Amino acid sequence: MKTRNNDSSTMYRMIWLGIFMLIGSIHFASARTFGNSISETDSLAFIQYKGVVLDSESQEPLSFATLSIEGSNVATVTNADGGFILKVPQSMRDKIVLISYTGYKPKKILLTNLKEERTKILLEVVSVSLAEVSVFPQDPLVLIKAVLANQKTNFVQDERLMTAFYRESILKRKSYASLSEAVVEVYKQSYGSHRSDAIRLLKSRKSADYDKLDTVLFKLQGGPYNALMLDVMKDPNMIISYETMDMYDFKFVGTTRLNERLVYVLSFAQKTAEKDPLFYGKLFVDAESLALSSAAYSINLTNKDEASTLFIKKKPMGAKVYPTEANFMVNYRMQNGKWMYAYSRGDLAFKFNWDKKLFNTIYNVTYEMVVTNWVAAETKPFAVDNRLKMNVVMRDEAKGFGDDDFWGAYNVIEPEKTIEVAIKKIQKSIKELEK
Repeated sequence: MKTRNNDSSTMYRMIWLGIFMLIGSIHFASARTFGNSISETDSLAFIQYKGVVLDSESQEPLSFATLSIEGSNVATVTNADGGFILKVPQSMRDKIVLISYTGYKPKKILLTNLKEERTKILLEVVSVSLAEVSVFPQDPLVLIKAVLANQKTNFVQDERLMTAFYRESILKRKSYASLSEAVVEVYKQSYGSHRSDAIRLLKSRKSADYDKLDTVLFKLQGGPYNALMLDVMKDPNMIISYETMDMYDFKFVGTTRLNERLVYVLSFAQKTAEKDPLFYGKLFVDAESLALSSAAYSINLTNKDEASTLFIKKKPMGAKVYPTEANFMVNYRMQNGKWMYAYSRGDLAFKFNWDKKLFNTIYNVTYEMVVTNWVAAETKPFAVDNRLKMNVVMRDEAKGFGDDDFWGAYNVIEPEKTIEVAIKKIQKSIKELEK
């Protein structure tokens, strides 16, 4: 039992190296802070398409569906409202875009058939035959071990230089207190390497409304590194490893399809004998390659005090702080027979119970990153003075929010409706300040 506890402790140190909140007292601030754009708009000629991806029957939005340009590494994802922005170079205007979503039939559309505004793409639910339902391996642990054993075969074994879009937000109840966005370059190490991935900033913008933060400085430390740390196949200790799998119960719950490939769906949860907060959720395993194609998981927050220590570095005086939600997801994309990190998202919620206040305070934190392009890395990793630090706070690092054309030809995640409203308010405030 002592060895198992040591394994668990090591796992937590690896998981929460960058995923925690910095909380401390500050003086009350009375003004919003805005900056200017840090670089010129990219002049590359491109075409922009905007639209929404929906379920063909229910018309419900399909969140985090992938749109990728065939024959290239250009890709993006839909937001929580199913909306997307896809920017492609003029040289690709005759290409085909592939729209894919787990459990749905993929769709291919010529870019020339897409509208530049308000394109509606409907996906149909895929049917799984009875024969496919019964093709499970007998023991789910055997499948998990096969996923780990085939990691080096299934995932890219050379370094990649990725372009990615990152967004993080902090809401106090339903009002935005902080919003940061960035385009970054990721030096992605081989999936067979224990070296850490590195990130450098290309473009960024932010807004912070300190009025909404009361007397508490509430920050997310780690920025884009938090999103990278959700890449569970780069570091399987995040969820599954040979050392920790006996802490969980695994079950087969069904089959589905992704891009016409059969996918096994497994659920997992910590065993009742395990008292430390662990994970629960679903794993999606490609039946042909036995690669993990997606994972959606949460932290067991039943023990509030123990869960709090995973996230909180410093609590303000007179307050008890508890996480009430901790949900994560990661998606992988296959290219030329190899899988690689494509998208990840974390959604966290915290409750502040104040000693001398009648009402509590709720903060919601969301961060996400999507890989929008990549090339084989032909250079060494970024120099130390040219990369973001692991403990970066994007709200302090980024600048600007006023330029509508700020991102140029870079692909970004379409703002969700609430974020879109917040951005419009920020830009309106900037214009008023400039008068």
